[in-house]
Amino acid sequence: MPVNLHGRNVLTLDDFSGAEIRYLLRLAADLKAAKQAGTEVPHLSRKNIALIFEKDSTRTRSGFEVAAYDQGAHVTYIGPSGSHIGHKESMKDTARVLGRMYDAIEYRGFSQHQADVLAAHAGVPVYNGLTDEAHPTQVLADFMTMREFTHKHLSDVTLAFVGEGRDNVAKSLAVGAAKVGMDMRIASPRSLWPDEAFCDHVRTMAEASGGSFRVDEDVKACVLEADFIYTDVWLSMGENESAWGERIELLTPYRVTRELMAATENPHTKFMHCLPAFHDTETEVGEDIARNYGIDCMEVTDEVFESAASVVFDQAENRMHTIKAILLATIGT
Repeated sequence: MPVNLHGRNVLTLDDFSGAEIRYLLRLAADLKAAKQAGTEVPHLSRKNIALIFEKDSTRTRSGFEVAAYDQGAHVTYIGPSGSHIGHKESMKDTARVLGRMYDAIEYRGFSQHQADVLAAHAGVPVYNGLTDEAHPTQVLADFMTMREFTHKHLSDVTLAFVGEGRDNVAKSLAVGAAKVGMDMRIASPRSLWPDEAFCDHVRTMAEASGGSFRVDEDVKACVLEADFIYTDVWLSMGENESAWGERIELLTPYRVTRELMAATENPHTKFMHCLPAFHDTETEVGEDIARNYGIDCMEVTDEVFESAASVVFDQAENRMHTIKAILLATIGT
Protein backbone atom coordinates (compact mmCIF):
# COMPACT_ATOMS: atom_id res chain seq x y z
CA MET A 1 0.00 0.00 0.00
CA PRO A 2 1.49 3.41 -1.01
CA VAL A 3 2.75 5.65 1.80
CA ASN A 4 2.08 9.39 1.63
CA LEU A 5 3.57 11.53 4.41
CA HIS A 6 3.29 14.90 2.66
CA GLY A 7 2.41 17.65 5.13
CA ARG A 8 2.81 15.40 8.19
CA ASN A 9 4.34 16.42 11.50
CA VAL A 10 7.03 14.30 13.14
CA LEU A 11 6.41 14.81 16.85
CA THR A 12 6.63 11.24 18.15
CA LEU A 13 6.82 7.81 16.56
CA ASP A 14 3.44 7.11 18.15
CA ASP A 15 2.03 9.02 15.19
CA PHE A 16 3.48 6.60 12.62
CA SER A 17 2.69 3.05 11.60
CA GLY A 18 5.32 0.38 11.20
CA ALA A 19 4.90 0.62 7.42
CA GLU A 20 5.49 4.38 7.51
CA ILE A 21 8.63 3.97 9.60
CA ARG A 22 9.97 1.37 7.18
CA TYR A 23 9.18 3.68 4.26
CA LEU A 24 11.27 6.47 5.80
CA LEU A 25 14.13 4.02 6.40
CA ARG A 26 14.07 2.83 2.77
CA LEU A 27 14.03 6.43 1.55
CA ALA A 28 16.93 7.31 3.86
CA ALA A 29 18.95 4.35 2.55
CA ASP A 30 18.34 5.46 -1.05
CA LEU A 31 19.35 9.03 -0.23
CA LYS A 32 22.51 7.86 1.53
CA ALA A 33 23.49 5.74 -1.45
CA ALA A 34 22.87 8.66 -3.82
CA LYS A 35 24.96 11.04 -1.71
CA GLN A 36 27.82 8.57 -1.57
CA ALA A 37 27.64 7.97 -5.33
CA GLY A 38 27.44 11.69 -6.14
CA THR A 39 24.08 11.25 -7.87
CA GLU A 40 21.80 13.00 -5.39
CA VAL A 41 19.07 15.12 -6.97
CA PRO A 42 17.78 18.17 -4.99
CA HIS A 43 14.02 18.15 -4.41
CA LEU A 44 13.71 21.03 -1.94
CA SER A 45 14.65 24.01 -4.09
CA ARG A 46 13.05 27.26 -2.83
CA LYS A 47 12.01 25.60 0.43
CA ASN A 48 12.76 27.38 3.71
CA ILE A 49 13.04 25.65 7.10
CA ALA A 50 13.20 27.27 10.53
CA LEU A 51 15.34 25.51 13.14
CA ILE A 52 14.36 26.40 16.72
CA PHE A 53 16.91 25.31 19.32
CA GLU A 54 16.15 25.95 22.98
CA LYS A 55 18.78 23.29 23.76
CA ASP A 56 22.22 23.24 22.16
CA SER A 57 23.02 20.50 19.69
CA THR A 58 25.70 18.97 17.51
CA ARG A 59 24.07 16.11 15.58
CA THR A 60 20.53 17.47 15.31
CA ARG A 61 21.58 20.90 14.07
CA SER A 62 24.21 19.53 11.70
CA GLY A 63 21.85 16.85 10.44
CA PHE A 64 19.06 19.28 9.60
CA GLU A 65 21.36 21.88 8.07
CA VAL A 66 23.32 19.51 5.84
CA ALA A 67 20.20 17.56 4.85
CA ALA A 68 18.47 20.78 3.84
CA TYR A 69 21.48 22.20 1.97
CA ASP A 70 22.04 18.94 0.08
CA GLN A 71 18.46 19.11 -1.13
CA GLY A 72 18.57 22.79 -2.09
CA ALA A 73 16.64 24.22 0.87
CA HIS A 74 17.58 27.18 3.06
CA VAL A 75 17.51 27.16 6.86
CA THR A 76 17.30 29.81 9.57
CA TYR A 77 18.86 28.84 12.89
CA ILE A 78 17.09 30.33 15.92
CA GLY A 79 19.17 29.61 19.00
CA PRO A 80 18.37 29.73 22.73
CA SER A 81 18.65 33.54 22.80
CA GLY A 82 17.76 34.25 19.18
CA SER A 83 14.03 34.95 19.46
CA HIS A 84 11.24 36.23 21.71
CA ILE A 85 9.85 32.72 22.32
CA GLY A 86 8.60 32.38 25.88
CA HIS A 87 9.94 35.76 27.00
CA LYS A 88 7.87 38.22 24.94
CA GLU A 89 5.96 35.92 22.61
CA SER A 90 4.06 32.69 23.16
CA MET A 91 4.77 29.54 21.18
CA LYS A 92 1.28 29.82 19.69
CA ASP A 93 2.00 33.29 18.31
CA THR A 94 5.48 32.25 17.19
CA ALA A 95 3.97 29.33 15.28
CA ARG A 96 1.58 31.60 13.43
CA VAL A 97 4.40 33.93 12.45
CA LEU A 98 6.88 31.30 11.32
CA GLY A 99 4.22 29.28 9.52
CA ARG A 100 3.65 32.25 7.22
CA MET A 101 7.33 32.42 6.29
CA TYR A 102 8.63 28.85 6.32
CA ASP A 103 7.72 25.55 4.69
CA ALA A 104 8.61 23.55 7.82
CA ILE A 105 9.84 24.09 11.39
CA GLU A 106 12.18 21.99 13.53
CA TYR A 107 11.92 22.36 17.31
CA ARG A 108 14.45 21.16 19.89
CA GLY A 109 13.56 22.08 23.43
CA PHE A 110 12.28 20.94 26.79
CA SER A 111 8.52 20.58 26.63
CA GLN A 112 6.67 18.15 24.38
CA HIS A 113 3.65 20.39 24.91
CA GLN A 114 5.47 23.27 23.24
CA ALA A 115 6.20 21.08 20.20
CA ASP A 116 2.53 20.11 20.08
CA VAL A 117 1.42 23.77 20.28
CA LEU A 118 3.83 24.69 17.51
CA ALA A 119 2.43 21.93 15.31
CA ALA A 120 -1.18 22.84 16.08
CA HIS A 121 -0.80 26.46 14.97
CA ALA A 122 2.01 26.66 12.39
CA GLY A 123 0.10 25.24 9.43
CA VAL A 124 3.30 23.61 8.14
CA PRO A 125 5.09 20.37 9.15
CA VAL A 126 6.83 20.51 12.53
CA TYR A 127 9.68 18.14 13.43
CA ASN A 128 10.64 17.21 16.98
CA GLY A 129 14.43 17.48 17.17
CA LEU A 130 14.29 16.44 20.86
CA THR A 131 12.09 17.15 23.85
CA ASP A 132 12.16 15.82 27.39
CA GLU A 133 9.60 13.21 26.31
CA ALA A 134 10.67 12.07 22.85
CA HIS A 135 13.47 11.96 20.27
CA PRO A 136 11.94 10.48 17.10
CA THR A 137 14.58 11.59 14.59
CA GLN A 138 17.26 9.86 16.68
CA VAL A 139 15.38 6.57 16.70
CA LEU A 140 14.91 6.60 12.93
CA ALA A 141 18.69 6.95 12.59
CA ASP A 142 19.15 4.14 15.11
CA PHE A 143 16.88 1.79 13.17
CA MET A 144 18.69 2.67 9.94
CA THR A 145 21.98 1.79 11.63
CA MET A 146 20.58 -1.51 12.90
CA ARG A 147 19.57 -2.45 9.37
CA GLU A 148 23.12 -1.74 8.20
CA PHE A 149 24.78 -3.89 10.87
CA THR A 150 22.61 -6.99 10.90
CA HIS A 151 21.20 -9.27 8.22
CA LYS A 152 17.98 -9.50 10.22
CA HIS A 153 14.67 -7.78 9.57
CA LEU A 154 13.86 -5.22 12.26
CA SER A 155 11.07 -7.52 13.45
CA ASP A 156 13.72 -10.16 14.26
CA VAL A 157 16.04 -7.80 16.16
CA THR A 158 16.55 -7.96 19.92
CA LEU A 159 17.39 -4.56 21.44
CA ALA A 160 18.44 -3.96 25.04
CA PHE A 161 18.51 -0.44 26.45
CA VAL A 162 20.61 -0.20 29.61
CA GLY A 163 20.40 2.75 31.99
CA GLU A 164 17.64 5.19 32.87
CA GLY A 165 14.42 3.59 31.69
CA ARG A 166 12.39 6.79 31.64
CA ASP A 167 14.97 8.54 29.43
CA ASN A 168 13.48 10.18 26.31
CA VAL A 169 15.62 8.05 23.99
CA ALA A 170 14.73 4.84 25.82
CA LYS A 171 11.03 5.64 25.58
CA SER A 172 11.22 6.60 21.91
CA LEU A 173 13.13 3.41 21.15
CA ALA A 174 10.45 1.41 22.95
CA VAL A 175 7.66 3.02 20.92
CA GLY A 176 9.51 2.58 17.62
CA ALA A 177 10.47 -1.00 18.45
CA ALA A 178 6.85 -1.82 19.26
CA LYS A 179 5.73 -0.36 15.93
CA VAL A 180 8.08 -2.56 13.89
CA GLY A 181 7.82 -5.73 16.01
CA MET A 182 11.18 -5.86 17.80
CA ASP A 183 12.02 -7.69 21.01
CA MET A 184 12.76 -4.65 23.19
CA ARG A 185 14.08 -4.80 26.75
CA ILE A 186 14.91 -1.99 29.19
CA ALA A 187 17.32 -2.77 32.03
CA SER A 188 17.04 -0.10 34.70
CA PRO A 189 16.82 0.43 38.47
CA ARG A 190 13.16 0.26 39.47
CA SER A 191 13.16 3.88 40.63
CA LEU A 192 14.03 4.96 37.07
CA TRP A 193 11.47 2.86 35.21
CA PRO A 194 8.97 4.48 32.86
CA ASP A 195 5.48 4.72 34.33
CA GLU A 196 3.08 1.80 34.06
CA ALA A 197 0.71 3.59 31.69
CA PHE A 198 3.53 4.02 29.20
CA CYS A 199 4.62 0.39 29.59
CA ASP A 200 1.07 -0.87 29.05
CA HIS A 201 0.79 1.31 25.94
CA VAL A 202 4.02 -0.08 24.48
CA ARG A 203 3.11 -3.68 25.33
CA THR A 204 -0.23 -3.28 23.54
CA MET A 205 1.49 -2.00 20.40
CA ALA A 206 4.13 -4.72 20.61
CA GLU A 207 1.50 -7.45 20.84
CA ALA A 208 -0.21 -6.07 17.73
CA SER A 209 3.03 -6.05 15.72
CA GLY A 210 4.37 -9.40 16.91
CA GLY A 211 7.06 -7.83 19.06
CA SER A 212 7.63 -7.86 22.81
CA PHE A 213 8.55 -5.38 25.54
CA ARG A 214 9.75 -5.72 29.10
CA VAL A 215 11.41 -3.66 31.81
CA ASP A 216 13.65 -5.42 34.32
CA GLU A 217 16.25 -4.64 37.00
CA ASP A 218 18.25 -7.71 35.95
CA VAL A 219 20.67 -6.27 33.41
CA LYS A 220 22.26 -9.58 32.41
CA ALA A 221 18.88 -11.17 31.75
CA CYS A 222 17.92 -8.21 29.57
CA VAL A 223 21.02 -8.30 27.40
CA LEU A 224 21.03 -12.07 26.81
CA GLU A 225 21.07 -12.73 23.04
CA ALA A 226 20.72 -9.01 22.29
CA ASP A 227 21.77 -7.88 18.83
CA PHE A 228 22.28 -4.33 20.10
CA ILE A 229 23.02 -2.85 23.52
CA TYR A 230 22.07 0.82 23.72
CA THR A 231 22.73 3.35 26.47
CA ASP A 232 22.49 7.08 27.07
CA VAL A 233 23.90 9.66 29.48
CA TRP A 234 22.87 9.30 33.11
CA LEU A 235 21.72 12.91 33.48
CA SER A 236 19.91 14.70 30.67
CA MET A 237 20.19 18.33 29.61
CA GLY A 238 18.24 20.56 31.94
CA GLU A 239 18.35 18.22 34.93
CA ASN A 240 19.88 19.54 38.14
CA GLU A 241 23.56 18.62 38.33
CA SER A 242 23.16 17.91 42.04
CA ALA A 243 21.62 14.60 40.95
CA TRP A 244 24.93 13.26 39.61
CA GLY A 245 25.86 11.48 42.83
CA GLU A 246 22.54 9.66 43.11
CA ARG A 247 22.54 8.67 39.43
CA ILE A 248 26.10 7.37 39.58
CA GLU A 249 25.23 5.23 42.59
CA LEU A 250 22.06 3.89 40.94
CA LEU A 251 23.41 3.34 37.45
CA THR A 252 27.00 2.17 37.88
CA PRO A 253 25.80 -1.49 37.88
CA TYR A 254 24.25 -0.71 34.47
CA ARG A 255 27.43 0.62 32.89
CA VAL A 256 28.18 -0.98 29.51
CA THR A 257 31.46 -2.84 29.96
CA ARG A 258 33.30 -5.56 28.09
CA GLU A 259 31.79 -8.05 30.52
CA LEU A 260 28.26 -6.84 29.82
CA MET A 261 28.82 -7.07 26.06
CA ALA A 262 30.02 -10.67 26.56
CA ALA A 263 26.93 -11.43 28.66
CA THR A 264 24.80 -11.29 25.51
CA GLU A 265 26.43 -14.60 24.46
CA ASN A 266 26.12 -13.16 20.96
CA PRO A 267 29.51 -12.48 19.32
CA HIS A 268 27.90 -10.05 16.87
CA THR A 269 26.35 -7.69 19.42
CA LYS A 270 26.86 -4.02 18.58
CA PHE A 271 27.06 -1.08 20.97
CA MET A 272 24.89 2.01 20.38
CA HIS A 273 24.70 5.48 21.94
CA CYS A 274 22.93 8.65 20.77
CA LEU A 275 25.90 10.82 21.91
CA PRO A 276 27.47 12.74 23.50
CA ALA A 277 28.91 9.99 25.70
CA PHE A 278 30.91 10.22 28.91
CA HIS A 279 33.36 7.40 28.20
CA ASP A 280 36.53 9.21 29.31
CA THR A 281 37.75 12.37 31.05
CA GLU A 282 38.43 14.45 27.93
CA THR A 283 35.51 16.83 28.55
CA GLU A 284 34.80 19.38 31.27
CA VAL A 285 31.99 17.20 32.61
CA GLY A 286 34.18 14.09 32.50
CA GLU A 287 36.94 15.88 34.38
CA ASP A 288 34.50 17.14 37.03
CA ILE A 289 33.01 13.68 37.54
CA ALA A 290 36.47 12.10 37.84
CA ARG A 291 37.52 14.72 40.37
CA ASN A 292 34.34 14.56 42.46
CA TYR A 293 33.44 10.87 42.23
CA GLY A 294 36.68 9.10 41.37
CA ILE A 295 35.50 7.41 38.14
CA ASP A 296 36.92 7.83 34.63
CA CYS A 297 33.73 6.95 32.73
CA MET A 298 30.01 6.76 33.30
CA GLU A 299 27.46 4.98 31.12
CA VAL A 300 30.04 3.16 28.97
CA THR A 301 33.71 2.33 29.31
CA ASP A 302 36.18 3.76 26.84
CA GLU A 303 37.13 0.18 25.94
CA VAL A 304 33.62 -0.57 24.63
CA PHE A 305 33.09 2.88 23.11
CA GLU A 306 36.26 2.60 21.02
CA SER A 307 35.81 -1.09 20.18
CA ALA A 308 34.95 -2.65 16.83
CA ALA A 309 31.49 -3.39 18.24
CA SER A 310 30.70 0.31 18.56
CA VAL A 311 28.54 1.80 15.79
CA VAL A 312 27.94 5.17 17.45
CA PHE A 313 29.41 7.27 14.65
CA ASP A 314 27.38 5.42 12.06
CA GLN A 315 24.33 6.41 14.10
CA ALA A 316 25.53 10.01 14.12
CA GLU A 317 25.96 10.10 10.34
CA ASN A 318 22.60 8.46 9.81
CA ARG A 319 20.89 11.33 11.63
CA MET A 320 21.50 13.36 8.49
CA HIS A 321 20.16 10.72 6.10
CA THR A 322 16.99 9.99 8.05
CA ILE A 323 16.33 13.70 8.60
CA LYS A 324 16.70 14.17 4.86
CA ALA A 325 14.15 11.41 4.31
CA ILE A 326 11.73 13.19 6.65
CA LEU A 327 12.16 16.48 4.80
CA LEU A 328 11.59 14.91 1.39
CA ALA A 329 8.63 12.86 2.55
CA THR A 330 6.86 15.78 4.19
CA ILE A 331 7.69 18.84 2.06
CA GLY A 332 9.42 17.47 -1.04
CA THR A 333 8.15 18.17 -4.53
